[in-house]
Amino acid sequence: MAFDFKKEYKEFYMPPRKPSIVTVPKMNYIAVRGQGDPNRENSEYKQSIGLLYGIAFTIKMSYKGDHKMDGYFEYVVPPLEGFWWQEGVAGVDYSRKDDFNWISVIRLPDFVTKEEFDWAVKEATNKKKADFSKVEFFTYDEGLCVQCMHIGPYDDEPATVEKMHEFMEDQGCELDISDERMHHEIYLSDARKVAPEKLKTVIRHPITKR
Repeated sequence: MAFDFKKEYKEFYMPPRKPSIVTVPKMNYIAVRGQGDPNRENSEYKQSIGLLYGIAFTIKMSYKGDHKMDGYFEYVVPPLEGFWWQEGVAGVDYSRKDDFNWISVIRLPDFVTKEEFDWAVKEATNKKKADFSKVEFFTYDEGLCVQCMHIGPYDDEPATVEKMHEFMEDQGCELDISDERMHHEIYLSDARKVAPEKLKTVIRHPITKR
């Protein structure tokens, strides 16, 4: 059976609907950076998702070709994630979507080195005849965070965030969002296929002990 990150690491991908504190280890990702409202038709954000999955599936299906990766195991491609920030805002302001900066990512299995990643970019470029130059190998050490499962539209996230921050303060912690530590979302639902009120999104904020 293919390895499923969501099932094997439930503490990171399937948190309860009440806030909790978690320490997230260093992970490697496929990443694309950009700016602007993600909801716009043909937006840079939507184009970035196609690039991410192009590389993700090139790596996942590599075992069927001549290129063999050391330590490869069959796995389910992890969910789409996003790091979000706006200049001069501690967190995110959902009323100013045009001001978003973002890094869209998909987690990489540990067997994928920078060298194997570079091979996948070249392979996808040649096979798909597309420009993958914006895709990067991204390492992120998230550390201590407060997180919660949000169910519902993305625009309703502030209510969940408020609960997270109240819990964080009750636990003797404070928010630690910075240029290096960002608002983080993990998308467990496909917004093209799931009604807004049923969308499942993990929200995660970096914190520090007071």
